[in-house]
Amino acid sequence: MMAAKEGMLELPFVHDDQLTRCMRLRFQSLQQKNMRPQDGEKLLRPNEHVYRVDFIRQHNLRFIRWDIQLERPGKVTVTGTSQHWTPDLTHLMNRQLLEPVGIFWKKPGAKEVECNEADAQEFGERIAELAQIRKVMYFLLTFTDGLEPAQLKGSVLFKA
Repeated sequence: MMAAKEGMLELPFVHDDQLTRCMRLRFQSLQQKNMRPQDGEKLLRPNEHVYRVDFIRQHNLRFIRWDIQLERPGKVTVTGTSQHWTPDLTHLMNRQLLEPVGIFWKKPGAKEVECNEADAQEFGERIAELAQIRKVMYFLLTFTDGLEPAQLKGSVLFKA
């Protein structure tokens, strides 16, 4: 579902089930063997999921806005990763998590999703820069307040 109307490019967040499962297995494996993670290793918590954005176009992208829709009240935190030469995030290190993060929430009874505008803007501009050197970018999405992946529809809009 990539919209390209009037030089606009909408790139959707795609839930990467296989990678999420793989990262969870790493966590289980460490627990079963009674081993500790590597120093600085980011282990996936139950409310964290891996998503990806595929850049069908990489150059001259200007960030316009986020399009995050939540079916119910709750909060989702979107963290970019600097991991880009391998689709295997099983040994993701905390230092590979990018700042700032995008935090999006929907209050009970609200129709609109809110966010911290300044961080979301800076994060979006950073994604546009990273798109020049990547075909795919991975994100860690953390769902809180009862929100689940099935209740999220999200994409990033760029001017191409």
